Amino acid sequence: MTHHRRDAPLRRDRTRQIPPRTHWLLLSVFAVTLSTALLLQGYTHHMFGITSDAVTGARGSSDTVPARVAHGGPVIAGAATAPHTARVRARTIALTFDDGPDPTWTPRILDVLRRNHVHATFFVVGTQVVAHPELVRRIVADGHEIGIHTFTHPDLARLAPWQRSLELRETQLAVAGAAGVTTTLLRPPYSSENDALDDADWSVLKQADAAGYVTVLSTQDAEDWQRPGTDRIVANATPHGHGGQVLLMHDAGGDRSQTVAALTSLVPRLKAQGFRFATVSDAVGMAAPVQPAGLGDHLQGLALVRALQGGDWVIRLLGWLMYAAGAISVLRAAVVLIAAWRHRRLRTGRPGRSWGPRVTEPVSVIVPAYNESAGIEAAVRSLVASDHPVEIIVVDDGSTDGTADLVDSLQLPGVRGIRQPNAGKPTALNTGLAAATHDLVVMVDGDTVFEPDTVRTIVQPFADPCVGAVSGNAKVVNRGGLLGRWQHIEYVVGFNLDRRLFDLAECMPTVPGAVGAFRRRALLELGGVSDVTLAEDTDLTMALCRNGWRVVYEEGARAWTEAPASLNALWRQRYRWCYGTLQAMWKHRGALVQRGAAGKLGRRGLAYLLLFQVLLPLLAPVVDIFAVYGLVFLDPVRIIGLWLAFLLLQLLMGLYAFRLDGERPGPLWSLPLQQFVYRQLMYLVVIQSVFTAVSGSRLRWQRMERYGSLQAPAAAQRPHVGHVPPEPGLPRQAPHETTRSH
Repeated sequence: MTHHRRDAPLRRDRTRQIPPRTHWLLLSVFAVTLSTALLLQGYTHHMFGITSDAVTGARGSSDTVPARVAHGGPVIAGAATAPHTARVRARTIALTFDDGPDPTWTPRILDVLRRNHVHATFFVVGTQVVAHPELVRRIVADGHEIGIHTFTHPDLARLAPWQRSLELRETQLAVAGAAGVTTTLLRPPYSSENDALDDADWSVLKQADAAGYVTVLSTQDAEDWQRPGTDRIVANATPHGHGGQVLLMHDAGGDRSQTVAALTSLVPRLKAQGFRFATVSDAVGMAAPVQPAGLGDHLQGLALVRALQGGDWVIRLLGWLMYAAGAISVLRAAVVLIAAWRHRRLRTGRPGRSWGPRVTEPVSVIVPAYNESAGIEAAVRSLVASDHPVEIIVVDDGSTDGTADLVDSLQLPGVRGIRQPNAGKPTALNTGLAAATHDLVVMVDGDTVFEPDTVRTIVQPFADPCVGAVSGNAKVVNRGGLLGRWQHIEYVVGFNLDRRLFDLAECMPTVPGAVGAFRRRALLELGGVSDVTLAEDTDLTMALCRNGWRVVYEEGARAWTEAPASLNALWRQRYRWCYGTLQAMWKHRGALVQRGAAGKLGRRGLAYLLLFQVLLPLLAPVVDIFAVYGLVFLDPVRIIGLWLAFLLLQLLMGLYAFRLDGERPGPLWSLPLQQFVYRQLMYLVVIQSVFTAVSGSRLRWQRMERYGSLQAPAAAQRPHVGHVPPEPGLPRQAPHETTRSH
């Protein structure tokens, strides 16, 4: 049950308020930025790639290709206006290399050229330029010529005009950013000689000419991309006759060791035959195509190179995080399942599941209530029907819907009603604690119904004098619809499996407000229930652990509670829970360095909460975005396979958890759908809570809407004969008088 509170004016004035929309704006900007970076990385690295020159489509019609181009020289200019070509001078070889730069082969080729005092033209791929900008700078510094070979090495004839422009522009910027120069030379991927041009290729050349590029084809192909052997490459590269040639070779795109070896012998041999080597521009006598880049192009190029390099780093980081998150999730599943199995063995290994001598002493049940008229009658009647002696104290915390009057009108024996001005749930619990007459106290929300044996079952662990509190098993009563099923699954699989682990590790962080039992003297040692956090149940449980008390889980103590029936109500509830848990974790952070029971809470319980309820949910949006990235750009079969494996793991956990709780597994059919709505809502709750906590904003109590879906068990219609009335003469404490309101 939740309550609204009004903070004191001084505290409110000192609290820095940041509108929640600022948090979502930051998150949205981060998500959009990350998505854009991944989209750019996916396009540049996975949409296309450097493949063999033989990977081309069927040649189409060449009706629009001018004859003077089809039968002209390899250097083509003016394609969009007045097409003309240029041939290489006789006994001149324009040595060209495609697909680089490559960190292994380009430096070796440059070394060969330097030893032979030869200059060549390198047609570079934009993605390779971004990955190895230092090699582009070396190419330019060694006096070689730069041309562009597109950004991702696609077949330009198969792209839309806007994609062609993007390919050329981005490559030009990459060169400008890497080496501070621009070039007008272009060689389209998968191009060869002039007579191989078709209409689609000609449209590419015309668009390139309009953008200011001169196209350079080839007249002789060394065919080193086939790796036929060094001798064969040399033979393919040797001219027949004395005509000038544009020789095509490759410095990247695979193993180019044969290219390096062939080049080592080819250059001296052709020089000895009277051939000279030149760059493309020198070979045809054109003006220098490579010029210093303007300041704007250089800065844009630098930004592009840095952005893509940063994107590569982000991809690597995300990959590491994905592996880490996956490994941790699998490890957690294994640990939780083993712990649940071990917990079950330990519990069933005792005769009658006994903690010691049977606990028969009467119990005080405290029911804090604020505007609970929809469910208070069912709650109280279920308590009256308990098969264990109880006194029931209903503390009405300034309700405005007639809750207190309704309780009084029931006139159930053993039920006491206490009214107090609105002061919040912790104060209401302390009021009930002061009025309690027994050492064993059960706290239950006003929207919760107990089974007849719940009280008896939950107090049995107190046979162990070290036990200071017991967590019961809260069940969702309104399971209809997807949202109800998802919360039911979360209660059974998430909460209860974790409680079994916490119980085994002796680091229980939370006894839920819906169903929990305490030693009264243990609570009084702490000064009662604190109101400094929004998760008073978590705060109280952690304080008990730090005070040396053991907190255990009794799965047989079942209570039925209403879960939120709308996403908005669920958001408010979980936001309060998560924020309050963060407050409690921060308040009790000192347990990390303590010994004994406190150290177990700190190094086991708090560490578990921090890792699995804070850090992993914070990474969840990144994981989802990266999963979409993988579906689009990577191997979708592998991504789907991993998702199905993860889903299977969750299903197995669900089946085991449902079996432990005696639940039918039918609702688990909705588990796959849970991954697309409910999971996202939960990690957004964590993100918002962390933002709120870091910013210093204070979250107010938010009361959950009640739906009246609770019903008392049939036995609750009559008082239990074993009911014990309050013992007279024990000290009573008057309700706290406060001016705070909801």
